[in-house]
Amino acid sequence: MAREVASRLGYRHVDTGAMYRAVAWRARELGADLHDAAAVAAIARAAAFEPGERVTIDGHDVTNLIRTGAIDQAAAIVARHQDVRSVLVERQRAYGSGGGLVMEGRDIGSVVFPDADLKVYLDASAEERARRRAGDARHAVGREAAAVADVASALDERDRSDRTRAASPLTVAIDAVYIDTTALAVGDVVARVLELVKGKIESARRRRAD
Repeated sequence: MAREVASRLGYRHVDTGAMYRAVAWRARELGADLHDAAAVAAIARAAAFEPGERVTIDGHDVTNLIRTGAIDQAAAIVARHQDVRSVLVERQRAYGSGGGLVMEGRDIGSVVFPDADLKVYLDASAEERARRRAGDARHAVGREAAAVADVASALDERDRSDRTRAASPLTVAIDAVYIDTTALAVGDVVARVLELVKGKIESARRRRAD
């Protein structure tokens, strides 16, 4: 949805979750202890990212390599470290400093860009989220398609970890537009978000005219 909205608007798109996954992958490649916040933060600080459709870190294309069960777990550990989050949030804010950006992630509206022009919180039932993830080809690279029940369990654990972490816990920003996508197709959600963007633009034009 985020990629499609960015494409329709001619904006850049940044998936911040992929950044945490990439750091987790790089830390594992370098043999770092994922529980060592300082060591992982140093890797994140030195990392060269290239945001875009392909995810790269330090010259390695990890687009497919970061969509595995092992990296799911590793990224959850890395994301709990405040030092790592501070490094990546600084990068993310730099990406968005010029505007014209659609950024997706679990703390964008609450922490990274609390003054964003538009915040959208997408949700769906636990069953539907598990079904979507189980059918997502990106998360089936090099392995058999996961059973929906197993995926549901993993997603529940990730949500629990993200909601209870001390650093930037997952929460709905007070001024975010909440959209339950359980019964909606991607195209329907994209259309809804584009309408919200249009409304924001028109409101800004009216304020300038006044």
